[in-house]
Amino acid sequence: MKPSHPCRKRGFSLIETVIAIGVLAVLLTGFMIVFAPAAAGIRKSINVQEADRLATTLEQELVTFRTGDPGGNGFGKAFTWIKDSNNANTALLIYQYRGSLSSTRQDDKTPEPVGSKELATKLPGKDYTVQTMVRRKSDPKFLEDLNAIEGSVYVVKCTQLVFNGGELKTGAAGQISDPKKAGAAVANPDDYPEAVIAFAADFHALQGKSAAYFGAPFTKFFTNAKNPVFTRNLAVRR
Repeated sequence: MKPSHPCRKRGFSLIETVIAIGVLAVLLTGFMIVFAPAAAGIRKSINVQEADRLATTLEQELVTFRTGDPGGNGFGKAFTWIKDSNNANTALLIYQYRGSLSSTRQDDKTPEPVGSKELATKLPGKDYTVQTMVRRKSDPKFLEDLNAIEGSVYVVKCTQLVFNGGELKTGAAGQISDPKKAGAAVANPDDYPEAVIAFAADFHALQGKSAAYFGAPFTKFFTNAKNPVFTRNLAVRR
């Protein structure tokens, strides 16, 4: 007579396994429905923060007068940079670079760049920090910074906002005019009749950041750039 085994273990049947897989699939679907918008919101939040940083840096640098800048003062510099930003040679470039914490350039007081070859003996936070900078493409210091750049380089095209039909609209590229008299070009910042220049800034992400890129490839990209990564309406004040 064979002994009985009342506690013999019983496995899951095929139907029970299918039901379990179905329940798991429903739970995963619900999770993705809830999680996907949250993830998209996080990505959007990061993008907005990046855009805010770039726009704020541009506004601040436009009115920060440094040795060698045009215009004679902060407002004059902003006037000139905005007007000339639609020219490939004097285009505005914004980027992050490794700046030394112990040495600065004698003329414009910006940190000396820390090149990639120096990183083996340098510590972030102690010897250098990553900071955002705006320079014109014609500025020789931009080429000095190239080897220390981290991340993307953006080119910014600025166009003054003028009143047209009771609304602020973009004026003529490469021109600053009386904002209440569209088309009345102002050649000198001292002759500008208002205290504020409102402008639209189009930020375009460049496709390269080597020294060779900032020749013919950059000019071609700049000429054909139509779809900015983002646009901000900004203003500078006397």
